[in-house]
Amino acid sequence: MIWNYSNSRTDAYEVEGDIRIQGSSSTIFIASNSSSGGRRRAIHITVKPHPRKFDKSAMVSVRSFKMKTGPPDTIPQCTRIMEVPAILFSTGGHVGNHFHRITDVFVPLFATSQQFHRRVLFLVTNRDSQLTSNYRETLERLSEYVVRDIDGDDEILCFPRMMVGLKASKLGLSIDPTPSSSFSMRNFSRLLRAVYSLKRESVDMQPWPRPRMLLVTRGSSRRLTNHVEVGNMARSLGFEVVAQDFGGNVTSIAELVNAADVMVGVHGAGLTNMVFLPENAVVIQITPLGMDHFAEICYGRVPAEEMKLKYLEYMVMLNESSLAGKYPDDSEVYKNSVDYCLAIGFSMCKKVFMDNQDVTLHLPTFRKTLSQALDLLTVAASA
Repeated sequence: MIWNYSNSRTDAYEVEGDIRIQGSSSTIFIASNSSSGGRRRAIHITVKPHPRKFDKSAMVSVRSFKMKTGPPDTIPQCTRIMEVPAILFSTGGHVGNHFHRITDVFVPLFATSQQFHRRVLFLVTNRDSQLTSNYRETLERLSEYVVRDIDGDDEILCFPRMMVGLKASKLGLSIDPTPSSSFSMRNFSRLLRAVYSLKRESVDMQPWPRPRMLLVTRGSSRRLTNHVEVGNMARSLGFEVVAQDFGGNVTSIAELVNAADVMVGVHGAGLTNMVFLPENAVVIQITPLGMDHFAEICYGRVPAEEMKLKYLEYMVMLNESSLAGKYPDDSEVYKNSVDYCLAIGFSMCKKVFMDNQDVTLHLPTFRKTLSQALDLLTVAASA
């Protein structure tokens, strides 16, 4: 039996029966039973098991696997028989970026694997050793077996059931909730808090007298040039402020984020760490000029609310952007970034708005947003 869960984001198949895989030839053999008489049509499907099939730049590095059906005696015979199901997925694509590690691997893997209650073997192609090492604890929470690197494996591994590719629907930090199931971003965040033994489930678990604000800084593009002044202003409002440019050990990052009541950052991969925040914490996304669409998909209100977080967005005005004065006053860069990006393509759009834009906040205006965050925390504490 083969079930197709493919959509615009992913190619994903569930196969049940006599399934045999040989990594070195990138082939999945499905034994077909013709005992019912009529001759069955042979199936040949090519799959790239990574949930970003719309993105050519990501998929170019993802290995293809062939799925073939055939009579049991005409396909390679098992060299090892497994009693548990398997999930085949790739850690290729853009997983060097923290946002993509979470949204293209761990969120879909969580949604795909939960039904097996850890009794499932992960078969990884395009294995990223840094990912499997740094996130070993997370993988162990999803499967009780050691991850197997399938590339170059000459053995014929046989399974009773296999997921080829990962189920995925929404982009960004979001999962389509399934009725009567545990597939939700709220439960994904709970899983991560358990993995890293984080102490705070909710902001009302606050051992310090002042609300703590984590200000995410960036060292390259989309820098917040006056982050020192922003931090000082937040302190004048009553916040304890910690400024941090994320990097290094995942455990220390998770602990730092979980200790925050408010997380503030310019749109970028650092905001992915909102998954470690306690419930009812406030996320403030500073959205650079022309990046409204990307901001909403990646770290917007929907994923925040799915994780039971409060969400505020600060929209950068032209006078706060380093793009001011670089183009004619009537340029589409300023007037209609969506049409501009459609005309020039994503690669050039990224260079303009993501790679070559910094932000200098107008402090009196941003002060109002921080005051809103304080109000939200007060409501959460009294609930």
